[in-house]
Amino acid sequence: MTTPHFNYRRDLIFYGAAALTAFTSPSLGLCLTPSIKPKRVAAITTTYFKGSHADVILGKILEGWEQTGGPGPALELASLYVEQIREDDESVEICRKHNVPMFSTIADTITCGTDHIPVDGILCIAEHGKYPWNERGQHLYPRRRFFHEITETLEHHGQRLPVFNDKHLGPEWEDAKWMYDRAKQMRLPFMAGSSLPVSFRNPDTAIPMNSDIQAAVGIGYDGLDIYASHALDSLQSVIEKRRGAKTGVKWVQFFEGPEVERVLQSGLIDRELYDAALSAVPRVTRTLDPRLAPPKSLILFQCKDGFLGAQFMLQSVIRTSVAVRLKGVPKPIAMQLEERPEPKHPHFAYLTKAIERMFHTGQPSYPVERTLLTSGILDRAIRSWKSDGQRFYTPELSIQYKPVDYPNAPLPDLLSDPRLPLSKLNLSR
Repeated sequence: MTTPHFNYRRDLIFYGAAALTAFTSPSLGLCLTPSIKPKRVAAITTTYFKGSHADVILGKILEGWEQTGGPGPALELASLYVEQIREDDESVEICRKHNVPMFSTIADTITCGTDHIPVDGILCIAEHGKYPWNERGQHLYPRRRFFHEITETLEHHGQRLPVFNDKHLGPEWEDAKWMYDRAKQMRLPFMAGSSLPVSFRNPDTAIPMNSDIQAAVGIGYDGLDIYASHALDSLQSVIEKRRGAKTGVKWVQFFEGPEVERVLQSGLIDRELYDAALSAVPRVTRTLDPRLAPPKSLILFQCKDGFLGAQFMLQSVIRTSVAVRLKGVPKPIAMQLEERPEPKHPHFAYLTKAIERMFHTGQPSYPVERTLLTSGILDRAIRSWKSDGQRFYTPELSIQYKPVDYPNAPLPDLLSDPRLPLSKLNLSR
């Protein structure tokens, strides 16, 4: 067993005095995991089945990073609400196994059936389940309704707890903005977004903060409402690092079919960048319900500083990539933001790590404004799609925030290392 490198100052600030005992006690030998009291978490979900977002996040809290009974985050699932119990539901059995109470209302879940709130944080996972779609192809998951009930309960008890919302806010802009404003009004530590910005990158390439990014292209796949949120979050997590970035967006426009190639041929987008991003993802032959997305499309948006964001959505690929052109670097830098199925979708382990950090520190691991911005870009892009490619000017997306250099996943063989929560996630880089 190799001894990992520690940043003592960083880890002691994060984990507190309890970490010092574990690091320095000779009786622990090679056991380098500190004795940290887990934070108690209430989880609000739409449904819970094998491979669902509830499974690959909450399963890591209940059964370890690889969901095999090994070590996991310093979190304890205190209570669970599942709105829709499917035939293939796994929540009832796994809660029985781990003695986790399930409740029939969100308020009772947060209070654990008591007259107070005995939890330290709230996980809201409104993804999957039988919910309506609107005429624009947006799946109307109850994220705003869930967040409303969560915040009503917190307000009733005079509590401010960290809340994580899985994936994008909304999905409609009005709901996304309401959720953000409500969190700000209550001064809640609030975080949201995709697992891909913190996932493995292939090749393992880090774009440093304040990089001289001259241009960038993203490639994604599948339905717009379903997967463009992941793609836009991934692209934004890279381009927000450009030197002097003004992150707000002035306009959004959607192109599809032959119009995409016309934009590429016009020179507006760096064709070499597009080719580099395309080469980073596997090609497939697949068909998709045209109500969810065209076979080939482009979400184009201009930032407040003039930077042009280009997010392609292609049904001829599977997976997500970003390519950037850096000043003084002759060739594009392209990376795939990986979705690995085994062990148990490990990119969600690194999302859970970011959630764990927020619940322990009381501060978001990265700004929720990034997800608010990409939620707005996506909503306006879908509206542009349904308006024959009309350009939408977006003063409401003048969202400025200061990005943080939170890292993506370390090397894949470190996921099963029981010391991962402390020693292998270098949060200081």
